[in-house]
Amino acid sequence: MNDIDKKSLENAKELFSSGAINDVEIGTTKGLQQIHKYLFDGLYDFAGIIRKENISKGNFRFGNSLYLEEMLKKIETMNEATLNEIIDKYVEMNIAHPFLEGNGRSTRIWLDLILKKNLNKIVNWENIDKKLYLQAMERSPINTLEIKTLIENNLTDDLSLESVFKGIETSYYYETND
Repeated sequence: MNDIDKKSLENAKELFSSGAINDVEIGTTKGLQQIHKYLFDGLYDFAGIIRKENISKGNFRFGNSLYLEEMLKKIETMNEATLNEIIDKYVEMNIAHPFLEGNGRSTRIWLDLILKKNLNKIVNWENIDKKLYLQAMERSPINTLEIKTLIENNLTDDLSLESVFKGIETSYYYETND
């Protein structure tokens, strides 16, 4: 893990242990920006700022920066009452990829907040294999069944800080090249 990831992981844990997580708007772009800013403040000069450039990963181009604000407004209005609706919203936010860097780490915390609020559950990221998760996310713009099944089979009602911290640590591993 590089220095930015190590510091960001410390920031993520501090976000929860300090109680600052309770001030985050759940399910909104503003809330995602709050998370991103907390994780990456002082590490990236764009922490919490919606990108103005186009970005891609491999052969996939994320949401076009010209339409990003509109995309984010539509995502905010998506329903989040059921697991399927929540995962659909999560997938759309991943497609939008509103930041230049740090989207996955921020958005997985954002997802857990939505799940906790609406279903009183979070994802047990420890049980989700990195390769399976990344493959499911890569295919999710075309078919969400894989990511929905992966997450549904790994929900927990253990909302303790210990469980949250273990999940965040595992989630950060998804971003490494190991």
